[in-house]
Amino acid sequence: MICCVLLIGFLFLFTAILSIKLYLVLRKISKKNNKELTVGFFHPYCNAGGGGERVLWTAVRAIQKQYKDAHCVIYSGDPVSTTNIIKSVEMRFNIKLLRNIDVIYLKSRFLVEAKYYPIFTLLMQSLGSVVLGLEAILKYVPDIYIDTMGYAWTYPIFKFLGSCPVGAYVHFPTISTDMLKNVQSRRTAVNNRTYISNSKIFSLCKLVYYQVFAFCYGLVGKQADVIMVNSTWTRNHILELWQKPQFTFTVYPPCDVSEFNCIPLEIHDGKTRILSIAQFRPEKNHELQIRAFYNFLDRLDSHINHPVLVLIGSCRHEEDYQRVQMLRNICNELKISEKVEFKINLTFQEVVQEMTNSIMALHTMRDEHFGIGIVECMSAGLIMIAHNSGGPKMDIVVEYNGKKTGFLADNINTFSDAMEYVWKMDYNDLYDIRTNARDSVSRFSTDKFEDVFLSTFRLLIR
Repeated sequence: MICCVLLIGFLFLFTAILSIKLYLVLRKISKKNNKELTVGFFHPYCNAGGGGERVLWTAVRAIQKQYKDAHCVIYSGDPVSTTNIIKSVEMRFNIKLLRNIDVIYLKSRFLVEAKYYPIFTLLMQSLGSVVLGLEAILKYVPDIYIDTMGYAWTYPIFKFLGSCPVGAYVHFPTISTDMLKNVQSRRTAVNNRTYISNSKIFSLCKLVYYQVFAFCYGLVGKQADVIMVNSTWTRNHILELWQKPQFTFTVYPPCDVSEFNCIPLEIHDGKTRILSIAQFRPEKNHELQIRAFYNFLDRLDSHINHPVLVLIGSCRHEEDYQRVQMLRNICNELKISEKVEFKINLTFQEVVQEMTNSIMALHTMRDEHFGIGIVECMSAGLIMIAHNSGGPKMDIVVEYNGKKTGFLADNINTFSDAMEYVWKMDYNDLYDIRTNARDSVSRFSTDKFEDVFLSTFRLLIR
């Protein structure tokens, strides 16, 4: 009886997949006469305003520049009109698209939101992305499919059902060997809550779950025909998980530093504002910035002009706004509310203005995959203090021409130490670091991103 049920279920699933495949093939044949090359970008949060969105829109513009007959389509779940999305891109990133795009609106985006899955979050979000991917391909079948948000479980859908070449731009692996190590060593982290790290049984169960998930993640990731990664750190993890070295390319994110380079380095002399630029997400660890800043203030003489911490970032949804309120509450508890400013969803020009009024910048995310905001701050002449891990450690805040480009730290005390050290540095020493840091970030220009991205993109054109 059970065998019969399983057989019927298998036949039903097989028939459903075959029907979808036939439907999509017929749709693709029906538009063969159209000589346009259609490129579908899967980016359900295309209006979020972060570094990942800068990559998306710079890639779209690069394709429009190079291929006059290419038409770009964005799969998005943002309930915003195409016109307003394009306006937002210009306002936030100073990116002007050359031609019209189409936005395919996805109604099932809520299925990939972590708030609905208190347990087995990674697995449930990944399964949710399968449904989201099916909705996307049923609404539109592109000639080339590119995922720019890390939804690897959609690759088999577009490759086998849509017969599309699949490209992946990976900012951050869904699961990494670092996450496995956190669970194995029972260390509390963003992905490993205290009640799990304190329990041997829970930790063992979670480790098995992560190992199985990592294996499945490797299987779906391998379906990408071309893999672009944004940093050395991400490349190392993706090579270990997806094991396609010959099709894996490091494509540093586009950092449009031209406008930041115009800021005179001398303008930072005597400034008292400390800047932070990062989306208000839990992994960015703004709380560490606030507590380190509190420690730093405690070390300063009472009679001097005290610095101000300015937290700049975008909020995607209500959860992010709640997180900002939580950070405000921490400032109230520490009695430093008047010394901490929150600036949400600023325009590009407003961010530039804040940079000109600051002396240094903080970035506290552990294992940040790259860090476009870090590059921008260094270009603007701010002394950068970033977390001693991930992209900042391996690619960005590294010695250049044998000299310092910034500072690295990893806890409240070391961040406080770095802030105090910079605060007390001689002007000439600060100027030398600023100059060297600005020279070093030419490696991450928009032009270089476009060149490497397009050379990789050509591998997807059949």
